Amino acid sequence: MRTVRTERDPAGTPDPEDPPGLEDLLAQVALGREPAFERLYDLLAGPIFGLARRVVRDRAQAEEVAQEVLVEVWRTASRYDRTRGSALAWVMTMAHRRSVDRVRSAQAATDREERVSRMSGEIPYDQVSETVTTRLEGERVRRCLGGLTDLQKQAVTLAYYGGYSYPEVAGLLKVPLGTIKTRMRDGLVRLRDCMGVER
Repeated sequence: MRTVRTERDPAGTPDPEDPPGLEDLLAQVALGREPAFERLYDLLAGPIFGLARRVVRDRAQAEEVAQEVLVEVWRTASRYDRTRGSALAWVMTMAHRRSVDRVRSAQAATDREERVSRMSGEIPYDQVSETVTTRLEGERVRRCLGGLTDLQKQAVTLAYYGGYSYPEVAGLLKVPLGTIKTRMRDGLVRLRDCMGVER
């Protein structure tokens, strides 16, 4: 099993609808055909990673989740039933469920650590202060994003919150790569100035 590639060629990034032949590839994977899995991997690794990254927020965790989902697809391809929905929806539902499980597991571990900390008499980290700071920073970022052009806002959001590379952003927005790079640069400069970040 290969490591999940997170930087992808935009030509290999599927549209929101099923890539051509995805159902047939799943049927071949169900028969244990590795070349079919290689092709399926190329089509789905990026979207799975992107979804996982949006849910779990951590790149390394998202890579692990994506790897787990691809292994699950390899093992359970025979369970796919095309009468119950598209192949892409089946895989992405699997990816979403596993991502949410990862978040819940991390939260449960944090809760356990806090309980142990309280029982041992240690003073826990000031979570109220952290929550307030995070919310204020989030509001500030949203306000500053509102000052960008639509293309700048879409490009920055896809790249920094969606985990997409510049070529992928260009493919998703159907805009030349050079234009995306320029809009990203200009948008990030405006964000930096709006938020008062030192150069």
